Amino acid sequence: MKDKRKQWIDAMCKIVTPVLDMLEHGKLKQSLPLTFHEERKVFAPLEAFGRSMLGLAPWLETDSETLDEEERTRQAVYRAKVVRCIEMATNPESPDFMLFDEGGQPLVDAAFLAHALVRAPKALAAALPEETRKHLADALRSTRKIPAYNSNWLFFSAMVEAGLYVIGEPYDIMRVIYPMRVFQQWYKGDGVYGDGAMFHWDYYNSFVIQPMYVDLVRLFENEHEEIRQMKSVILKRAARYASELERMIGPEGSYPIIGRSICYRFGAFQMLSQAALEHMLEPHISPASVRCGLSAVITRVMSSPDLFDENGWLRPGVFGYQPELAEEYINIGSLYLCSAVFLPLGLAPQDAFWSAPDEEWSAKKVWAGGHIVIDHAQD
Repeated sequence: MKDKRKQWIDAMCKIVTPVLDMLEHGKLKQSLPLTFHEERKVFAPLEAFGRSMLGLAPWLETDSETLDEEERTRQAVYRAKVVRCIEMATNPESPDFMLFDEGGQPLVDAAFLAHALVRAPKALAAALPEETRKHLADALRSTRKIPAYNSNWLFFSAMVEAGLYVIGEPYDIMRVIYPMRVFQQWYKGDGVYGDGAMFHWDYYNSFVIQPMYVDLVRLFENEHEEIRQMKSVILKRAARYASELERMIGPEGSYPIIGRSICYRFGAFQMLSQAALEHMLEPHISPASVRCGLSAVITRVMSSPDLFDENGWLRPGVFGYQPELAEEYINIGSLYLCSAVFLPLGLAPQDAFWSAPDEEWSAKKVWAGGHIVIDHAQD
């Protein structure tokens, strides 16, 4: 399965490299295209960077000793690159110093950057030079003035505190525990939370809610008894939701185009990818079938000839360039949330996700006349 892993790495790097290359040299602001929704341009650089890091982080954290020489060398390049990028993004003297403390949007993308720190505590958080760590801490703290909406945004405030925690800074446990309490009340059943009191039929359980819920409870379970007691039910619900995502992958790698922010493309499968990464798939879902299903989605989306512009930047849409699918809050930077599908690259090549023989995913099996486990709802 070495070739399949390399295909994933190649796809991920093709997406995130323009962002990281420009930022590393202090040229992201001047290079990032703003071909639509230009009024969002002040937020775009942090969106592009934080969201790129969200999916890249687990691969950076992978034990380099488990990798072959080619991948190890490539990983080392990106490990060094992203540390320089964090300095460029957070140093007030940098030409690419990013907006963290005005408007609402910076809270969102500071949280995605913080989530990357949580996912790569050694390769990112512990690798920062002291001056860079201070700059990052100041930037994260500055987002506290931004009030979170009574929705998935509550997890953004919590994840910023998690980022401060993993870099050894003081943090506010109440900003962490509050959304955990609230979302218990917003649970709708069968592995799905409301985004607020109401149910929204979209992928925000995967874009934000469940991945952040799972990683926050894992990170802080030993810091607060109430969080520890939540853990088992949160993980059970997340595993169920991951199974639902697996069944949404069509035989040819397509998936339902429902709800807002559909331009985040295969970022819609973040919770399935995370369930594979953290070995929390339900027993009837094999890691190999998830690998094959997600590979089909990645291949399908990446096959569009107009997914990227002439300089390698993402363009809005699902399959290629479809700007009519981009809501008013979306700009080029927003699209990089698609990187979240690549989380299983944080697993060593020897893990069953990568090493087990190919296996068809649920829809592929059924629509070929095969057999799967019958589906049941979960309380």
